[in-house]
Amino acid sequence: MSQVKKVVLAYSGGLDTSVILKWLQENYGCEVVTFTADIGQGEELEPARAKAKLLGVKEIHIDDLREEFARDFVFPMFRANALYEGEYLLGTSIARPLIAKRLVEIAIECGADAVSHGATGKGNDQVRFELGAYALRPDIRIIAPWREWDLLSREKLLAYAERNGIPVEAKRKGGSPYSMDANLLHISYEGGPLEDPWNEPEVSMWRWTRAAEEAPAQPIYLELDYERGDIVAIDGRRLSPATVMAELNRIAGEHGIGRLDLVENRYVGMKSRGCYETPAGTVMLKAHRAIESITLDREVAHLKDDLMPRYASLIYNGYWWSPERRMLQEMIDASQEHVNGKVRVKLYKGAVSVVGRRSERDSLFDPTIATFEDDAGKYQQRDAEGFIKLNALRMRIAARLRDKK
Repeated sequence: MSQVKKVVLAYSGGLDTSVILKWLQENYGCEVVTFTADIGQGEELEPARAKAKLLGVKEIHIDDLREEFARDFVFPMFRANALYEGEYLLGTSIARPLIAKRLVEIAIECGADAVSHGATGKGNDQVRFELGAYALRPDIRIIAPWREWDLLSREKLLAYAERNGIPVEAKRKGGSPYSMDANLLHISYEGGPLEDPWNEPEVSMWRWTRAAEEAPAQPIYLELDYERGDIVAIDGRRLSPATVMAELNRIAGEHGIGRLDLVENRYVGMKSRGCYETPAGTVMLKAHRAIESITLDREVAHLKDDLMPRYASLIYNGYWWSPERRMLQEMIDASQEHVNGKVRVKLYKGAVSVVGRRSERDSLFDPTIATFEDDAGKYQQRDAEGFIKLNALRMRIAARLRDKK
């Protein structure tokens, strides 16, 4: 192992990163600084501090990044209506660039010459963390233990922990067999019974959402206020971005909204089956498209839809800090200048329905033209004949040519 004096470790306090902490000390002989991000996972983070202290860490960072995560990462992504492969709302993907950013910032602040993470060599997260770190600090050294060590099973990790006095919480009887990741936007489930894509997810797996069959018998209606493409209020109550998401998670989850069972294509080349709960995100996507439907020009809206899959893939594959994502974001944000108004949604038994949308200042919907009644000459219906004939011209020419053969 070449010389490393200090490394900043993205640390959860779980088995993997606790073993990594000790392994770095043992194999690199370096000081380890830990960084734990609170991005709304809903877990008590102080045990991570206590375990890091027990393992001899002197510099411990536990940062509340919930508002930054919602404001600077999730909300900009939803302005683009981003979906990966038509379904996935990118809950894990969008958290990684923020964690990479803070890792690098702490490394600079404390004079570390390396950063480290607990992502495996099979997954997308190694790519996301490392592309982000290199984009923000090109000369940073990255240590990825899963690509270096031989501790490639849970049994080996547990044996290493026992040999080195690393406390490991015993899995409670009946505990989850899944690998889970949570933040303000979603909770994901992988592994265990889900590794067979034929298996239906167990009812007991889901944590944030009720089953649609058990959701309230009466629907609930919400009014969402938009300013420049972002939700700023729910039912007239102004809220911060993180609070908007927390509130929508609570309400939509109660009504059984946001479950997804997906087989996705990982960037590293394999297919992976995962299940996701994204209550707030499901509502946010539906409502945002509704407010855009009355405030965006047709060709602007269609151009956004053309570019969205590319934008979503950039996030999924770890290119949040790339020049092309930044360029697309500039265009997307510019399109949101007039995306202002209200959307009314109905939440009922697992479904989100848009039942109203209005924008007093920026609506392009003109009822005096769209009406089926007399429009007082605002739209000349006879003009449609020339429009149709001009658009049919190339097809008429081709048809005449075919008729001559």
